[in-house]
Amino acid sequence: MARSAPSAGHQLAPEFAARVRQVELYTHRLVSTALAGSWRSTFRGQGVEFEEVRPYQPGDDVRSIDWNVTARTGEPFVKAFREERELCLQLLVDTSLSMDFGTGPRSKREAAAQLCALFATVCVRSQDRVGLTLFGPQGMRHIRPGKSSTHVQRLIRDVFLAPVTPPVPSMAPVLEGLERAVSRRSMILLCSDFANLTPEDGEASDRLRRLSMRHDVIALCFSDPFERNLPPTGILELQDPVSGRRIGVDGREAGVRSAWAEAYHARARALRSVLTRAGVDSIDIDTGADLVDPVLEFFKRRRQERGGRRA
Repeated sequence: MARSAPSAGHQLAPEFAARVRQVELYTHRLVSTALAGSWRSTFRGQGVEFEEVRPYQPGDDVRSIDWNVTARTGEPFVKAFREERELCLQLLVDTSLSMDFGTGPRSKREAAAQLCALFATVCVRSQDRVGLTLFGPQGMRHIRPGKSSTHVQRLIRDVFLAPVTPPVPSMAPVLEGLERAVSRRSMILLCSDFANLTPEDGEASDRLRRLSMRHDVIALCFSDPFERNLPPTGILELQDPVSGRRIGVDGREAGVRSAWAEAYHARARALRSVLTRAGVDSIDIDTGADLVDPVLEFFKRRRQERGGRRA
């Protein structure tokens, strides 16, 4: 069933205040686990960042000479760079109606809020910055990166309080807006069920590829157990939340359940193909299972890959 969040700008209802508090306690407990120790080794050292142009000094690498400035001044100048020590994490969260769907202990939006809280808390405890972008068909809402615990609490609440919206027709405008908004190289966490990201949407795929060339983009792909496996019950009446169209599905029929599962896996394969071609890593999140295990597995795989490249 779908769970609706309260309207933005209103005080948290007791039910949602309790959920937010549970997320904060859950996050605090997990940050003390292996995840915190994995953060720096997995995501630090993003590269180098331009710092200044300064006069050439004996011993400087001649390959760093800025020939434009040198020609203009008549004196040799070099470009100076510094290693990026501070990571900037940008959370991009889908507020579409499909993200409020949930048949188990949590909806996809609640799962996204928990993982956003986890990433954000580990980030600020490592003295890194984290920002948030909420997106829907009416546009995007940006919250500038910060690095305080109060800032993290605000991000968690904003994910819960964001108004539920119809699905965006295409992710292309969202990705284009994010590309303009995030100028500095960052780690971008895309939190969505990606119901509208298909191989047929070439513009969205191109935008995603451009974004991943500039930033470290990771997709958190949320799914509900009901979407993967139709329960063997009687006839279920389902309603499309956008069109309002109703259909009946008989879960007692093995062929119907098999076709249902195959349709899900076909969509999952198509999504994985789009993400892979765009150079985007992905983490599959089952909202009915443990949320952190696939993240820890991803961290482990990342460290092994980077260790192999250094070898």
